[in-house]
Amino acid sequence: MSADDRPNICRQVPLEPTNLRPARDLNWYAVYTVPQHEKSALKQLELREIESFLPVYETVRVWKNRQRVKLILPLFPSYLFVHINSSARAKVLQSPGVLQIVGNSREGATLPDAEVEFLRSSLCKQRIAPYHEFVIGEKVCIKSGVMQGLHGTLVRKNNDMRFVLTIEMINQHAAIQVDPEDLEPIVV
Repeated sequence: MSADDRPNICRQVPLEPTNLRPARDLNWYAVYTVPQHEKSALKQLELREIESFLPVYETVRVWKNRQRVKLILPLFPSYLFVHINSSARAKVLQSPGVLQIVGNSREGATLPDAEVEFLRSSLCKQRIAPYHEFVIGEKVCIKSGVMQGLHGTLVRKNNDMRFVLTIEMINQHAAIQVDPEDLEPIVV
């Protein structure tokens, strides 16, 4: 095996949306990947010129030797998002690391553009974190800013208000700190 054939574990995997092109007939889909292979699946999709997005967050972990390490981890473990039309479905499913497109066996279920654009926004890149706890609280809507119109749940963490976005199709949650004046209750 030559040096070029060996996997380069230090290779920089782009964590930004790839291959941006005009959105003609394109929809966002959630893709289920091999566990802990989200970044390699993203790279494979990029090689096939498929616009894809892996939302990530930064965390600090302490190893046994008390060394603090900053890690960049997927926000939704085993999931990433692709922006494709129906003809590119087979291309996605043939990519190494991709197990399935979330949906029924005939077609994937589309995600609202607003949810993915929210996850891609610069605001999310700075203050977002996974939220794994059961979501309890008032349903709210964000009334201003880049997240305007998004519906979610209001929770508290360390005396801060947090807005929890739930992507129901994959049953995953993400929490972001918000100011109470940016929220309004959803009237049912």
